[in-house]
Amino acid sequence: MNTPQNKMNKGKTLTLSKSTVSHSKSTQDKTASSKIRYVDATSNQQSNRKYATLNKKAMSASERKVVLFNKPFDVLSQFTDDDNRKTLKDFVDIKEVYAAGRLDRDSEGLLLLTNDGKLQHQLANPYYKTNKTYWVQVEGNPDISDINQLRDGVKLKDGMTLPAKVNIIEQPEIWPRNPPIRERKNIPTTWLSITINEGRNRQVRRMTAHIGFPTLRLIRYSIGTYTLENINNGEYRLV
Repeated sequence: MNTPQNKMNKGKTLTLSKSTVSHSKSTQDKTASSKIRYVDATSNQQSNRKYATLNKKAMSASERKVVLFNKPFDVLSQFTDDDNRKTLKDFVDIKEVYAAGRLDRDSEGLLLLTNDGKLQHQLANPYYKTNKTYWVQVEGNPDISDINQLRDGVKLKDGMTLPAKVNIIEQPEIWPRNPPIRERKNIPTTWLSITINEGRNRQVRRMTAHIGFPTLRLIRYSIGTYTLENINNGEYRLV
């Protein structure tokens, strides 16, 4: 791992602590546990739409279910699949909860599920501009000029992106991916923290590719104030 150093922003630390999560169908994966020092300056879609129309009224705290799931690689963000691929049903045994947004099959990390249609709508609808933070491993060593392109917004096929919060970070201490990423010899990789509040398809991957640094691994760390903290990969926490 070759992580560029920059003196623009020192000492900011983000820590994820280890914890055992009781709700799990697999204990083989390791928890996300990391100290990250910022070294640079910063489905089932049809089911989801159907559920979102059922209940957008305020729900009492006793009725609401919010599930934070640490989705593994190669798992669909839905409960059923005609092709017998891995789905949420293989990991989450809570009924009548639906994903607020989606996380691509080849991405990992935080997926929020709820029975609260209003909360689901607020988190998934780009109108509300909910921040989502991703840890992104890219091929190569982007410098400050590359990072500034993402911060200012880049022009994709579907238009300009909004300014993003982007920092180069040290490699997180995270679970191993199965299968591992394919790295090329003699080509370094870099980890970025990227925060966006849009909901475009595969947006982060397209953004890094646009500046010449393809995404090798993508982990969503947070959605709004909800984070992966203390949740093992392949497990969930009911909050």
